Amino acid sequence: GWRWLRDALAASDVTVLTDHHVWVVEHGFTVHALLGPEQRESVAVRAEAVLLATGGYEKVLPFPGWTLPGVVAAGGAQAMLKGGLVVPGRRAVVAGTGPLLLPVATGLAAAGVVVPALVEAADPAAFLRHRRALAAKLPEGAGYAARLLRHRVRFLARHTVVRAHGGRALTGVTVAALDSGGHVRPGTGRYIPCDTLAVGHGMVPHTDLAETLGCRLAGAAVRVDDEQRTDVPGVWAAGEATGIGGAALALAEGHIAGRSVAARLRGTAPDPSTWARAAGTRARLREFARALDAVYAPPAHWAEQVPDGTVVCRCEEVTAGAVREAARDLGAGDPRTVKLLTRAGMGWCQGRMCAPAVAGIAGCEPAPSRRPFARPVPLGVLARQHRDATATDDATGEGAGEATDEGTEEGPS
Repeated sequence: GWRWLRDALAASDVTVLTDHHVWVVEHGFTVHALLGPEQRESVAVRAEAVLLATGGYEKVLPFPGWTLPGVVAAGGAQAMLKGGLVVPGRRAVVAGTGPLLLPVATGLAAAGVVVPALVEAADPAAFLRHRRALAAKLPEGAGYAARLLRHRVRFLARHTVVRAHGGRALTGVTVAALDSGGHVRPGTGRYIPCDTLAVGHGMVPHTDLAETLGCRLAGAAVRVDDEQRTDVPGVWAAGEATGIGGAALALAEGHIAGRSVAARLRGTAPDPSTWARAAGTRARLREFARALDAVYAPPAHWAEQVPDGTVVCRCEEVTAGAVREAARDLGAGDPRTVKLLTRAGMGWCQGRMCAPAVAGIAGCEPAPSRRPFARPVPLGVLARQHRDATATDDATGEGAGEATDEGTEEGPS
């Protein structure tokens, strides 16, 4: 699949701009991107339409010890393996919930890491309730199960990590069984020595650029129509930003969005028959994704089991107790108010790591982020944007100029 996409792109007249890290899209559309690995210079790309394919990022719910060196996100462990065949440790427990845990555990074991346990919070009975929607993936699941057996990885279903142990680094974890209501069952804790814990609790759509443009959300994802159009004219979205569903769903949505964009930029109404096959794939895989969401939901009472002293926002070192105090004693009824009262989410990651946990512990629904930028931006870049905009205003005599940088690249985006 990847080779076909690469070859088709190479044969087209599409200009591919690599090492461009988009940090904001202005109405109009001007796409601003930081360049290269250092990301200290910005360029502007002009466009008549924008297709947002911003993906998602991993969700990790807190527990005592989750900030210890040696505790990594499950996706981070997988990226280390894929990126440089580097293993995060010698003995790794994989834990949390979600389909990502299976390839992470088998990948680590195949790379020579001892994996004493895969700790999955989901209830096996949930798979039976959704077996019809999940049937197509059963062979893939069976393949992972066979590899786990071959590498002697113990599968602990309906279990969760309750604590990570260690001083300057991780030395082990305590896991415990969950009852049918999602509570930890007393007396079931067991200690597993390890130097690495790869943990994850699913994915969250990355919607920063969409929210900056004013696109409406449906829950945590960007709302789109049958053509993958957002409610903002000229803005389409596809992939994990519109709902976590995997690579095959993203390809189907991207195919539909691309045809829709191409037709409408030519001034013609798109013909849905040209993407009928992709639409069928999209419908089937969205149903599959909904079933996965139901099966792999985090334990219902996870927030109650986080002690007050546990750090929730690691950037600002805000504890669960401080978040609870803001909600219980200070009347904070939404994540933004909790943020203002506690600084939770004001740090480097701007809530990308802690927002779901802060909302859950505060007992309120997650709220749109409304972040002005999609990634950290050097102050020098912002200063140059302001300087160039001011220079444009002075030259034209107008009250508002278009913010650009030293580099400008014309073309579709």
